[in-house]
Amino acid sequence: MAGAGGELAPATITDTVSGDEVKCLFRPKEYAFSKQNDWARGKVKGKNVPELEFGGGNAASMTMDLFFDTYEKGDDVRVQYTNKLWNMMKINESNVNAKTKKSEPPRVIFRWGAAWSFKAVITQMTQRFTLFLPNGTPVRATVSVVFQQAEDEGKYPFQNPTSHALAGHKLRVVREGDRLDWIAYEEYGDATTWRRLADANDLADPLNLEPGQVLLVPPL
Repeated sequence: MAGAGGELAPATITDTVSGDEVKCLFRPKEYAFSKQNDWARGKVKGKNVPELEFGGGNAASMTMDLFFDTYEKGDDVRVQYTNKLWNMMKINESNVNAKTKKSEPPRVIFRWGAAWSFKAVITQMTQRFTLFLPNGTPVRATVSVVFQQAEDEGKYPFQNPTSHALAGHKLRVVREGDRLDWIAYEEYGDATTWRRLADANDLADPLNLEPGQVLLVPPL
């Protein structure tokens, strides 16, 4: 997807617990979605085709290759990009599942420009380093990633922000420990404007924010 000036729009992967964000040039030859539903086959005598009973849907998966390059700057591509992505597969001690009471890796949000987003967990990742400086520092990498859907689309805000947001609006991903008044201070420079955020996002309880929640930030 091209940006306003013809340049490639960046893809971003955001850790919903730490708030870390990885940007990359989104240039895959292809990306693929897959989804599977469970259907139980009943045993019916005297029929050629058994009755099918829907057992539920499984999470969708998305696979793609992401490209990272730091050759011009001479930086280690691992330090600048891929280590942050790798950490999104590691257990975060502060990310405790409310049901199991055990720590787990974070949810992530994959977003490509203003086109669409996908809230998921990363289930598989393979790094391939393809260019090195004379001292062995890797400066180019392709990372193959498998994302597994973490929430139904109807449970998180608008997949296409441009279909919902007005001109001048932006999106903000809630980080661990965020409060609405602090977000208002960071976005507007005035903590007392938190009610504008609450109204724009239909928040019944502005104190109850969840990491990974996406907020619409309207202009003042």
